[in-house]
Amino acid sequence: MSLPVWSHPVAAITDEERRNRLSRLRERMQAHGIAATLLGPTESLLYFTGLVWHLSERLLGAVVTDDKLTYIVPGFERSRVETLAHLPGEIAVWEEEESPAALVSRLVGPSGKLALDDALPLAFYHAFNREMAATRLVDAGPVIRALRAIKSPAEIALIRYAMGITLDIHRKVHDTLAPGIAASDVARFIDQQHRAAGADGGSTFCIVSFGAATALPHGADGEQILQAGDVILVDTGCRIDGYHSDLTRTYMLDEGNREFVRAWAIEREGQQAVFDAAKLGTPCESLDVAARNVFVRHGLGPDYRLPGLPHRAGHGLGLEIHEAPYIVRGNETALAPGMCFSNEPMVVFPGTFGVRLEDHIYMTEDGPHWFTTPAENPYAV
Repeated sequence: MSLPVWSHPVAAITDEERRNRLSRLRERMQAHGIAATLLGPTESLLYFTGLVWHLSERLLGAVVTDDKLTYIVPGFERSRVETLAHLPGEIAVWEEEESPAALVSRLVGPSGKLALDDALPLAFYHAFNREMAATRLVDAGPVIRALRAIKSPAEIALIRYAMGITLDIHRKVHDTLAPGIAASDVARFIDQQHRAAGADGGSTFCIVSFGAATALPHGADGEQILQAGDVILVDTGCRIDGYHSDLTRTYMLDEGNREFVRAWAIEREGQQAVFDAAKLGTPCESLDVAARNVFVRHGLGPDYRLPGLPHRAGHGLGLEIHEAPYIVRGNETALAPGMCFSNEPMVVFPGTFGVRLEDHIYMTEDGPHWFTTPAENPYAV
């Protein structure tokens, strides 16, 4: 098979690492009495096998058993799959008039539990339910997500590299902004810069907000033109070997807005409180609490009330831009080495402006580390 050219100074994920992931999956399967796991056309398929495929109504995936890796492939797609990067394994095909669920059922056998990829659409679950007793179908999510939440040194290196690319682009954006520029032109520039840096497909997303639109966490619809004295919020990221970057900066070009400077300082204090609370063994929810406590001391909130923090303080990141662990109230998952997550306790003043500073943390045996250096003042990146 032909492999894409790799031109980055950081290593891509190796087949050896993916085989080790499968070994750990099989250990978990045995511990939970699972006979087979079906990986759908999801990021988990990429994680364990290296195969990239996009969801459609035709099931393509992989069945993992104690001793085999079997790809489930529509017959007419076999030749294409064979050209794509993936771990070696058997290929079992199904034709257009056949049921892929029936094929998987035959591979699993008449007994034993089948764990289904938690990112599969409900329609596929119903198809399996028609072929197998519902009592044999279990959610693979708890097993898969627990494995994916602990990042290897290679994964952390890829995320760090992707973050560095995006932070450098944030700096370039800051240096090019001036009143009269359109948000769409800024987003286009960011995408071009990500592509020039070799990111997978350019920007994975891009939010560029000016003025009152910065109070909307995920931005406003329609075009925006930067005016003198506007607050500026830019949130963007890319992928390197499938791994995401995700960084937000909020600043002003002109000095003198005391309300903004105070809000920016509160936001940065809340972000630092999250980092300081990130101790090994600490439940994820305590980091969210740490940020809210800062805001309450400054007369904001409490809870999700505005002005204040309207959403969770962070989310995990890896092959998905939002994945476990989530930094949110009620999540009692204990922080462990290898976990990676965002630190973005946004402060919102409805109809006026919002401030979000987003950097990410990775946990080691020594505690938390920043992927990127947080912003130092309200006029720079």
